[in-house]
Amino acid sequence: MKKQQFHLPDGMIYLDGNSLGPLPRNSIERVIAMMRDEWGQMLITGWNKAGWMMQSTKIGDRIGRLIGAPKGTVIMGDTLSIKVYQAVAAALRLNPERKIVLSDNGNFPTDLYMTQGLLNSLDQGHELRIVNPQDISASLTDDVAVLLLTEVDYRTGRLHDMAAITQQAQARGIVVIWDLAHSAGALPVDLAGCNADFAVGCTYKYLNGGPGAPAFIYVRADLQDRVEPALSGWLGHIAPFEFDLEYRPGTGIERMRVGTPPILQLASLDAALDLWDDVDMAELRARSIALSELFIKQVELHCPQLTLASPRDPARRGSQVSFQFSEGYAAMQALIARGVVGDFRAPDIMRFGFTPLYTETSDVLGAVEILRDIMDNRIWDTPEFKQKSAVT
Repeated sequence: MKKQQFHLPDGMIYLDGNSLGPLPRNSIERVIAMMRDEWGQMLITGWNKAGWMMQSTKIGDRIGRLIGAPKGTVIMGDTLSIKVYQAVAAALRLNPERKIVLSDNGNFPTDLYMTQGLLNSLDQGHELRIVNPQDISASLTDDVAVLLLTEVDYRTGRLHDMAAITQQAQARGIVVIWDLAHSAGALPVDLAGCNADFAVGCTYKYLNGGPGAPAFIYVRADLQDRVEPALSGWLGHIAPFEFDLEYRPGTGIERMRVGTPPILQLASLDAALDLWDDVDMAELRARSIALSELFIKQVELHCPQLTLASPRDPARRGSQVSFQFSEGYAAMQALIARGVVGDFRAPDIMRFGFTPLYTETSDVLGAVEILRDIMDNRIWDTPEFKQKSAVT
């Protein structure tokens, strides 16, 4: 438990770290120091003197420890949407005779949007095939080039079996990409042990890098020098400061760089990762399950109007719990007004995240007590709570 190391407003029960992690206190000082002592004093010389250019690989290795990735296989930069595009484009080039990208309807929409946009631009007869999550194994046919899955369903928390699915797909000659947006920092991940080909993920959820924090991409070591970057950005060039007019990809994971790394955001993320240096992911997972099991038990006991949307078996879900309620948006707004922060996903999903670095048993019990009052007294049934905001 490291709750005191986060800036959490007094009286707030924060159950939305699966969407945006809270601010680590040491990130404040780290970013201020970076701005004052590096950007302020060094100006452009900070790229060399402060090692800004190497931050993407240095921090990539720190995240690699949390997702079972060896050093030199993870690099930071850009947004998750960009990293999805990179991974799918590279995977397709590794399997040029096949035309199908397979995914499921539990994948986050941006993954599907970016993939469809890529396939449209290629205009080579590719197809994005979307099936139900439970039908993935049966859909691994010999015409599938790439399998793109989010390990943890953003709506329900449903957890795919990464090792089993990867093995099944690769046995059929399919290149596998995992989106770890709801996995990294939430549960143990073993990319190397699963022999995954690619993985991508964001760092503003469980890893607490801050809003808009950069994404990461993983490429298995034996594939790195075979990967042809579709987004051939300047910093992915083998010698960017030779200013060649012809693109020559860098070596290893460096070729997956695209644009200039966001140094302020990386400073914040680097500080946040300090909190993970002594965290045992198996212990974290066990505590997350205990908190979520308690929450489910108490909600079902006291709020029968809500229906569990997440898998009942904790081994089959990530670090979030979702309940369905026809007026879920209004009920969530009523909760937030009372200091219990979760979020809503259309059409009727109320989501609650459990992050043991700062979530306590008392938070769970306090949240359920407030939720019970809101449901019993129909506090959600007021116009102010039904007015939709831009972000839900």
